Amino acid sequence: MAIALTIAGSDSGGGAGIQADLKAFSALGVYGASVVTAITAQNTRAVTMVEQVSPAMIAAQIDAVLDDLDVAAVKIGMLGTVAATMAVADALKGRGLPVVLDPVMVAKSGDPLIDPDAVAALRDHLLPLATVLTPNLPEAARLLGRETARDGHEAESQGRALHAMGPSWVLMKGGHADGATCTDRLIGPSRHDFTAPRIATRNTHGTGCSLSSAITAGLALGQTVPEAVGAAHEWLQGAIAAADGLRVGSGHGPVHHFHRWWQP
Repeated sequence: MAIALTIAGSDSGGGAGIQADLKAFSALGVYGASVVTAITAQNTRAVTMVEQVSPAMIAAQIDAVLDDLDVAAVKIGMLGTVAATMAVADALKGRGLPVVLDPVMVAKSGDPLIDPDAVAALRDHLLPLATVLTPNLPEAARLLGRETARDGHEAESQGRALHAMGPSWVLMKGGHADGATCTDRLIGPSRHDFTAPRIATRNTHGTGCSLSSAITAGLALGQTVPEAVGAAHEWLQGAIAAADGLRVGSGHGPVHHFHRWWQP
C-alpha cells in the first residue's frame, strides 16, 4: 500500500488543510497519515481562531509516523510559525523522502495563516528540502520579496528564481492570474505547462492543498514529478468542475475530491 504523510493545519470546515489532504490521498488510492501543526476554527467564510501545536508535539508526531509507517512521500502545508517550521525541517532532514512543499500563507477567505517572520524560515530551511514547491503567484512573490507576477513571463522568471533557492522543481500555479485559461508552469530539470479552461465557480476552497496532496500521492505511487503534476492537474480540474454540486457552506465552498466516485 502506498503511504503518504501530510504535515499541515486542521480545517474545521473540512475543505482545506489536513482534511483536504487526506481526502485527496484517498481519492487517488493512497493511504494517508497526518501530522497536525495547528488547529483552526474555520468555515467557508472565515478563519476565526488559530491555535498552534507545540514544536515538540509536531516533531513527536513526525517521528511516530516515520518510525513505523513506510511513508513514500510527504506533503507540507500550513506551518504558521518559525518554531513549527524549524521543527518540521529538523525532523525531515536526512530522511531522503520526496517532499511537496505548499507554502500556505493566506486562507481562501483572506485570513493570514503564517507569521511574517516565518516566511524567511520557510525559505531558508524548507525550500532546500523540497522535491516540488507549489506556490501560487502571491506566495511566490512573498518568498522572493517581489511584486506579484503580472504575466506568464514574470511568473516563469519568479519560478526560476525560486528553483535556484533549492527545490528540485517549482510549480508556479496560475489560479490567481487572469484570463479564460489557467496555466500551471512546472520548472526544473525540464519545463512543462499544464493548461485548462478557467472554471467559473466560487467553490475553490482548498484547491492549493488538494493539488499539492494529489502530487504527493502520485510521487508515493512511483510517478515522476511531471507525471504526478499532470495527473494531479487533471484530477483537480474535475474536482473544481464538480464543486458546485456539493453545496457546502455559504462562502467559498470546497472542491469535490471524490468526483470520480460519487455525485451529490
